[in-house]
Amino acid sequence: MARPKACLVDVYNTILKCDFADHRTELPTLAGIPADVWQAGYDRIDGDFNVGRLSKSEGFGQLLRDSGVAPRPELLRALVDRDRDLLLATARLYDDAIGFLKKIRAHGIKIAIVSNCSEHTRRLLTELGIDVLVDALVLSCEVGAAKPDPEIFRYALDQLDVAADAAVFVDDQADYCAGAVTLGITTAQIIRGELNGKASAAGATVVRSLRDVEPMLQI
Repeated sequence: MARPKACLVDVYNTILKCDFADHRTELPTLAGIPADVWQAGYDRIDGDFNVGRLSKSEGFGQLLRDSGVAPRPELLRALVDRDRDLLLATARLYDDAIGFLKKIRAHGIKIAIVSNCSEHTRRLLTELGIDVLVDALVLSCEVGAAKPDPEIFRYALDQLDVAADAAVFVDDQADYCAGAVTLGITTAQIIRGELNGKASAAGATVVRSLRDVEPMLQI
């Protein structure tokens, strides 16, 4: 097998972890909505955030209206700002993330971040310095397609100008890994910590750290 030319890398639970507990308490408190009502409403529109059909301001406005709260501009701005600030405050890179990205890039392997996410993730990756370590940030909210949709994988491959069979994809979600396998992308499913009954994707190699991906990249 020829050495891979590119690596597509997921964000959440792959290169970093983020505790969303404060989102589930602080945002509804700020909105004046019971936490369970807020979460149910958020879950209904989460997919729209991820593919850019709704901005956070638009989605929060819809959520407020559905809950009988007037979406005042100052309240919407406060909710969007707090949502962003909580993400930036609670995100932590895994210890192996920076070293992995630097090492594979030093070996001439192109890198694309491929993430299902909403609008604040680009800012997060920039503040953490990830943007300067990779060749492309492929974010579902900007592309308009989310994993496991083949479109987002094809978009990432096009950004790097590589074929599917010349790339390795790393993600923690079995469904997303399965989508990459279907396209002929060599895939590593990263499962950190305890397995806790997590299912593995057929055709994917299970790894426990990013360092375990390096042999798949022949470095």
